[in-house]
Amino acid sequence: MKYLGEEIKKLGFGLMRLPKNGDAIDVEQVKTMVDMFLSRGFTYFDTAWAYPGSEDAIRQALVERHPRDSFQLATKNAAWINCKTRDDAIAQFETSLRQTGAGYFDFYLLHNLGEMRTAFFENFDLWNFVLQKKNEGLVKHLGFSFHSTAEELEEILTRHPEAEFVQLQINYADWESPAIQSRRCYEVARAHGKPIVIMEPVKGGLLANPPKPVADVLRGANASASLASWAIRFAASLEGVITVLSGMSNIEQMENNTGYMEHFQPLTSTERAAVDKAHNVLAALPVIPCTSCDYCAKVCPQEVGISGSFTALNILNLYKDMKTATQQQEWLVDMHGRKRASECIQCGACEEVCPQHIAIRDELQKVRSAFDKPRG
Repeated sequence: MKYLGEEIKKLGFGLMRLPKNGDAIDVEQVKTMVDMFLSRGFTYFDTAWAYPGSEDAIRQALVERHPRDSFQLATKNAAWINCKTRDDAIAQFETSLRQTGAGYFDFYLLHNLGEMRTAFFENFDLWNFVLQKKNEGLVKHLGFSFHSTAEELEEILTRHPEAEFVQLQINYADWESPAIQSRRCYEVARAHGKPIVIMEPVKGGLLANPPKPVADVLRGANASASLASWAIRFAASLEGVITVLSGMSNIEQMENNTGYMEHFQPLTSTERAAVDKAHNVLAALPVIPCTSCDYCAKVCPQEVGISGSFTALNILNLYKDMKTATQQQEWLVDMHGRKRASECIQCGACEEVCPQHIAIRDELQKVRSAFDKPRG
């Protein structure tokens, strides 16, 4: 099915987690992955100015080796990163053109709208800038990626009907998440008639190795299907989806994902029931029952990032993935200007306003033990 006049298969190549050779991107391996991807009929590549080395790597692996009309290339503008003036922000566009060598972008996104980041694009008038580039033929389709609440998504889409598509974090684990709000954001985009590019369908790789009770459900439904395939097919089966991005990091992942997505079929009713059961099993596993309402944040005298700390600890406890959990803490706590759990003074003000009646002080001690103390 065509969206925005483009014929695109349901799997896109996300270029944020490219294979490395030491500290550098392994361009030769990327070339092999690109060739395999294209040979199986897939055409959508997603990079960003903010992905170190990615735009340069895709120039070498894709743009310089394949006809320009044989693929769609998406990149993004992160006006909230180190931009003090409008000139700083719009310079990212020229940098991306130079680094990719693409000549034009099929899809150009304002990167990671939500919370304080949205204002940068408004203040620097980036919406009109990209529309100008579209009129010049340097951009075919304007959209944005988004990480925030359904209410804020509604505000942005109402204010900017010129957005042709939206990129959302959607996966079966976060479908009903009060923090990620996958379903609610999906429904807002659909209500506005915006086609959707899906990111994080495997939740940063976590759903390729979910907790054992979840894996048991999916393997019981189909022992031969990879666990990652369930997550990607769930996302790709939703209505109104342009493509589902997978941040493939090696040839094995490329082989697996393109194998079952080359002739994609939506989930059957039986398969959807299995995913629903897996979601319910995951939701029933013991975690800190934080809904990210952040009433606690409003009263904390130390400005501790309580909900972000709990998200990180839940990821660690559920998936046993310290790297991803640490990244979540850095993003949700440090990058949002909040303090670490070690700054908690045990005053208890947070517990007095918590609707979930969480023993916040005790849980913050667990966060501190997991992340802020030396681990043997």
